Amino acid sequence: MVFEGALRLLNHVLAGESWARDRLLPFAGQTARLECGGLAWVVRITEAGQFAADDTGLPPAVSIRLPNDALLRAALDRGALFSSATIAGSVDLAETLGFVFRNIAWDVEHDLSQLCGDVLAHRALRVAKSVGDWHRQGLRSLAQAAAEYFSEEDAAIAHRRDVERFCSEVDALRDDFARFEKRLARFEVP
Repeated sequence: MVFEGALRLLNHVLAGESWARDRLLPFAGQTARLECGGLAWVVRITEAGQFAADDTGLPPAVSIRLPNDALLRAALDRGALFSSATIAGSVDLAETLGFVFRNIAWDVEHDLSQLCGDVLAHRALRVAKSVGDWHRQGLRSLAQAAAEYFSEEDAAIAHRRDVERFCSEVDALRDDFARFEKRLARFEVP
């Protein structure tokens, strides 16, 4: 049910973006599999440059696996989401899908203005954006505080400078041991 709603929303957004549909048209009939958090969706690109659920059971042209924290990454940093995806299959289709999803944008204000008018839609969207920004900042601060706690206070995670110091000490010990082996080899009796 969530998948069908997401598919309807995606097609609604694509209906207003002719450039995106034009990019997808050469791949009409091909399928893509999207995996995230143990769930998988298979979609087919239609002749109209939109998406439809695919239940043919045929292997997809491309498979895209997103990390389990994809929703959080999408909310905080869309670029990090796309760079962390694992892709298998058609490179051309994967690049096209990536380009479309990186650049497509839902004009929420336009859709909302058709329901309640331009002024109310603009103000409602501005309030929603400020609430969203407040939540994002809160999540970012919470993540930074947790990272600081685990690296500084609890020492459950080693701090970068400690790891770098440890690595340099191991390198120095290795070099010292190699020099010691060479000196010892000079004193060995043949």
